[in-house]
Amino acid sequence: MKKLFFLIEALSLVVVLDAQVVKQNGKLRVEGTQLVNAKGEPIALHGMSFGWSCFHPRFYTAGAVHELVKEWHSTVIRASLGVEPAKGYKQDSATQMRLIKTVVDAAIKENVYVIIDWHSHNINLEEAKTFFRNIATEYHQYPHIIYEIFNEPDHETWPEVKAYSEEVIRVIRAIDKDNIILVGSPRWDQELQLPAADPIKGFDNLMYTMHFYAGTHKQWLRDRTNLAIEKGLAIFVSECAGMEATGDGPIDHAEWKRFKDWMDERKISWLAWSVSDKAETCSVLNPTAGSNGNWKESDIKEWGRITKNALKSYY
Repeated sequence: MKKLFFLIEALSLVVVLDAQVVKQNGKLRVEGTQLVNAKGEPIALHGMSFGWSCFHPRFYTAGAVHELVKEWHSTVIRASLGVEPAKGYKQDSATQMRLIKTVVDAAIKENVYVIIDWHSHNINLEEAKTFFRNIATEYHQYPHIIYEIFNEPDHETWPEVKAYSEEVIRVIRAIDKDNIILVGSPRWDQELQLPAADPIKGFDNLMYTMHFYAGTHKQWLRDRTNLAIEKGLAIFVSECAGMEATGDGPIDHAEWKRFKDWMDERKISWLAWSVSDKAETCSVLNPTAGSNGNWKESDIKEWGRITKNALKSYY
């Protein structure tokens, strides 16, 4: 009976931790290279990234967010705004704003952090400024909010990305003085040595994103990121997965473990890609999965099972 009592108590604690992550940690900030909570304690967030909103809109629901928080134990959710493809923000801003706000509102209700991700590979400065001005105006009062202003620059130079980022940051900071802003770097967030040598100055609570796919990116990227941290960059892994950079191919279990152990040792936050049902390795769900959660084991693909277990291992 005593063992049963402790088991129930432990399970109850997990539910409380999941449901109260923002209440417990409050407004996040950056101290040195570390993300910390309102008390100044180091913190790492772990969660799931939704797939492109324009490609997988059916999962942009409050029910899916609830499932990812309660059953997968995500402490952060990433809403990935498709910008340029057909039906994306540039073509249908009203629909895309509705999808993003549905996820953001649900994350706030679930009391977890939420990344609002401008999911583009190219510079769309005026559109980004308009979007983030509107988002900051509506959500600046919530400590849940994290802004990711450029998902993955591909062939832009760092001076181009830096100039773009400074303009978007100024727009956000005119409204939201404190919430974390994530900045990308060239070559899909892997050329971190460039901002390390020439960082953005004059703003607080900036972090730089690093993205990896363990089947393609190996020790060299961890070494490069370590050097960037040593030079003063605060790093946030807002997207990662265990297969090849295409999002397909076999899962490299050993290399995924090396990356995860490295992130845990350095207390680096990470989100896995992606909540979608595309016929590729990185999509965590099968087409049988319902749009509103309540996913059965048969609805979850191999990468989904790996990430779900990884997230649950923190509790």
